[in-house]
Amino acid sequence: WDYYTAQRRPEWLMRDEFGKPFTSQQNAFAAGFYDHLDIESPYRDFLKDYITELFEQVPVDGLFLDIHHVYANATPTSIAAVRKKGMDATNPKHRLAHYAQVMQEYKEEMAALAQKLDKQAGLFFNGGHIGPTIRSSIGTYSHLELESLPSGGWGYLHFPLTSRYARTLGKETMGMTGKFHTSWGDFHSLKNQAALELECFTMLALNAKCSVGDQLHPRGRLDAATYDLIGAVYEQVARKEPWCEGAVARTDIGVFSAEEFAEGSRTPEAMLGVVRMLQEGRHQFDVVDSQSDVSGYKVLVLPDAIPVNDALRQKLSAFVAKGGSLLVSHQSGLGPDKQAFNLPELGLQFVGEAPYSPDFIAANGGAIGRNLPKTELVMYLKGSEVKLAGATMLAQANVPYFNRTWEHFNSHRHTPSAAKAGYPAATQNGRVVYFMHPVFTQYARNAPR
Repeated sequence: WDYYTAQRRPEWLMRDEFGKPFTSQQNAFAAGFYDHLDIESPYRDFLKDYITELFEQVPVDGLFLDIHHVYANATPTSIAAVRKKGMDATNPKHRLAHYAQVMQEYKEEMAALAQKLDKQAGLFFNGGHIGPTIRSSIGTYSHLELESLPSGGWGYLHFPLTSRYARTLGKETMGMTGKFHTSWGDFHSLKNQAALELECFTMLALNAKCSVGDQLHPRGRLDAATYDLIGAVYEQVARKEPWCEGAVARTDIGVFSAEEFAEGSRTPEAMLGVVRMLQEGRHQFDVVDSQSDVSGYKVLVLPDAIPVNDALRQKLSAFVAKGGSLLVSHQSGLGPDKQAFNLPELGLQFVGEAPYSPDFIAANGGAIGRNLPKTELVMYLKGSEVKLAGATMLAQANVPYFNRTWEHFNSHRHTPSAAKAGYPAATQNGRVVYFMHPVFTQYARNAPR
């Protein structure tokens, strides 16, 4: 986002298939500066010249280059480049894949430029989030900064999720929140001290350094109250530093990131649910992806929607063979076409979508229900019907009298249970446990115990 340049060089803007700039503004007369400049245009050379001049004019410790987003760019230049690769320029996925490659090449150029100008200069490309897509360009970053203002749109689960992934990538990490009650540009506001304490101490607990963003008033004067707030928290941070420097995470559990497989979502509900559940259970865990080294974990969790191709199947099978355990739910474990399980260790046959919803889990005080009342408990979200093929059943799913429709319904919400066994709800095959329901997504939505 470079408002000055965007206004003077509109031909350097990214465009959608209708020729409109990629922007979050409703129209050209809305207040804001959110048009995305195109790094496949001459803007790229302009930016390199600008950065070179910056190093020549002032001392530079490092560069924080902001707002790096990949869109299905449809400028004439980008369309021509997509077609030259033999790809379908009318397909937004093809344009998106092309621009992701353009972004990677741009980052490599910028990293080479920064090294040329000053080998000691830090370099970070910000996009407001760090997830599995960063792997292809991780070598261009000197460190990782995790922008995550809980009250400013990110929410209080975003940093615990992304930090547990970022810290596995071999780079120093830094958390970044703000002093604002809401988000950037919230002038003359102060975050509650308890909130800033929670945010900074969470950074420390997850092996990250602390960063608290402020925004300078046009008068160029710092606000003393802001630094009283930050100082009151950092005074406590300073006392904790001896226990944080050089600390590394000791984790038993690796949770596969659903973001790697979910289009358009940086915080899939299943991931929010699993983070909440494991944090509340006081478990130590990392977030991993299909390329991660998983050999050091005791348990791997595949939450709700982790497809398993042949390469991942081999990795998971080797993990179990060496004594590891798996916790798998819903559609996780299915092959990429979602027609059958591609994980023999489950000991299950996939039938398809469960015919009833909601249905009711009947644990009856067994291994997975020992702390629950001995009664049927509703499972709000539709699960996957499976058949035993070597696994044993830990709990069954009872079905309702009928699915609720306009033709037959009962009361305000779902139909009660008919106390009739339907299909396995939870199964175990050696060290592999499976739940038919999207339990983590359900926990994110309404947190049934």
